[in-house]
Amino acid sequence: MILDLVHGIYNHTDKNVWTFVRVENDTLVTGYRQTNGWGRTRSVYFAMAFNKRIVHYGQQMDQRPTEYRGFWRKFDQTKDFPEMAGRQLRAWFDFDMQAGEQLLVKVALSSVSTEGALRNMAAEVPHWDFERVVREGQDAWRKELDRIRISSRDERVLKNFYTAMYHACLSPTVYMDVDGQYRGLDQNIHTATGFTNYTTFSLWDTYRALHPLFNIIQRDRSSDLINSMLAHYDQSAHHMLPIWSHHANENWCMIGYHAVSVIADAHAKGVTGFDPRRAMAACVATARHRPFEGLGDYLDLGYVPEDRSGASASKTLEYAYDDRAIARMANGMGSVAVAEEFTKRSMNYRNVFDSISGFMRPRLADGSFLSDFDPLDTHQKGFIEGNAWNYGLYVPHEPDDLARMMGGKKRFGEHLDSLFTMQLADKYFEKTEDITRDGIMGNYVHGNEPSHHVAYLYNYSDRPWMAGKRVRDVMDRMYAPKPDGLSGNDDCGQMSAWYIFSALGFYPMEPGSDRYEIGSPLVNGATIPLPGNKALFIAATKQGPKNVYVQSVKLDGEVLQRNYLLHSN
Repeated sequence: MILDLVHGIYNHTDKNVWTFVRVENDTLVTGYRQTNGWGRTRSVYFAMAFNKRIVHYGQQMDQRPTEYRGFWRKFDQTKDFPEMAGRQLRAWFDFDMQAGEQLLVKVALSSVSTEGALRNMAAEVPHWDFERVVREGQDAWRKELDRIRISSRDERVLKNFYTAMYHACLSPTVYMDVDGQYRGLDQNIHTATGFTNYTTFSLWDTYRALHPLFNIIQRDRSSDLINSMLAHYDQSAHHMLPIWSHHANENWCMIGYHAVSVIADAHAKGVTGFDPRRAMAACVATARHRPFEGLGDYLDLGYVPEDRSGASASKTLEYAYDDRAIARMANGMGSVAVAEEFTKRSMNYRNVFDSISGFMRPRLADGSFLSDFDPLDTHQKGFIEGNAWNYGLYVPHEPDDLARMMGGKKRFGEHLDSLFTMQLADKYFEKTEDITRDGIMGNYVHGNEPSHHVAYLYNYSDRPWMAGKRVRDVMDRMYAPKPDGLSGNDDCGQMSAWYIFSALGFYPMEPGSDRYEIGSPLVNGATIPLPGNKALFIAATKQGPKNVYVQSVKLDGEVLQRNYLLHSN
């Protein structure tokens, strides 16, 4: 058997810092791998046990033989030498196997030490019953998938929905040993007390729908996630909540400070198990951290200037949304001064709106708008992973004001129609497969997150019925039960969470509030168990491929005279 510590998921062999393998006895191997790729100081320790005795072992002499010579050549380290080390290490193990005999291997991981990995193995799989491991894994997944029970006459819908449920439960990931120890952001060893510590926070993606989904179906997990973020804040030299946290690293990937959205949404949905005062203080400190990504200029000028910080219009819009999330939480806690401060900040989206072009447009430090401007160009300065058409609609916290700025409800509806139906010139695509890969419908890009709320903006136009039509079109065209069934990648569950909500018929367009926009349910029925022995029952009467327009909505038997639901009822 070969243990390859050279290759990673991207086959970037130059990411290795050091690898180490130690043969503890004739059935147990331990070691670690340190990398400096995604997560610049990532250390993973492991323990690997066999149900058969190792007869011989050794290491492959890779491209750097001097790494293995050591000890002034007093030992032959290529065979049966119990300590193997090198930047690029492959170890091999021989076993005396009979024909048809099976070799069983158990592997446990830790961010702390090989001792931690051994404790994890002893606690989690103390036996050699392979079928038991399979059965327990299946039972665990059945429990997760059963958190929402749907009915549908369309097998594609069933497969898509429960595949999405599976994807949505994959991250964030538990990041601690069975004794609560984990490697913190400061590279010291900490112990999680009273909560489960998590990592893999792809927050620019997941604050939109994944975390709001957890606030319905995994509320205890939501509080653990927030406590993990607060631990990150405590260990941060910048005194900031996570931006993109991964394996004891802050990767600083993407824009915004969306941990505040996650916290505010949980607070708005009544999630407990964390200290709201401590969380609010962390949110405010993060949002006032002037050195971060043009935030100082944002505070002084009311927008991020493009000549001082790239993706400036996108940053301004996302900061403004995050500020409203803080304001809502502060208002709910009775913190009047904080609520007023961040409500005012949340209107800064107006400062990058160009009334002449009708688009959000990057500005310079002198107050002028960027002159070289093409709203269709995804490589346009001022935006990230989107263009002015996509980001021009990113005001989820003030959709009525956005419609007003764009000329009123009728003009707003026409603008949304154009987004979904226009034909883009070839020059806007690097390759023809970009259209499929990025999930493009007209100029609507479902394969990237800034557009995920856009179909629901129809509820604020003169044609609210089109919200359901566009949502159904996206579900039908952008999700399929096949290997390439997602447009773009799943982005740690966000793409799938969007589908789950939309298939149920509602969506959290503004996380941090308690509102869900109504779309058009794809399921025939659904049951969501809720706390207190309650449940949400959904029944979609006569819905089908041709019946996508919602005629009316009843809540507890009463006709609903609005286009949204409230979490409280």
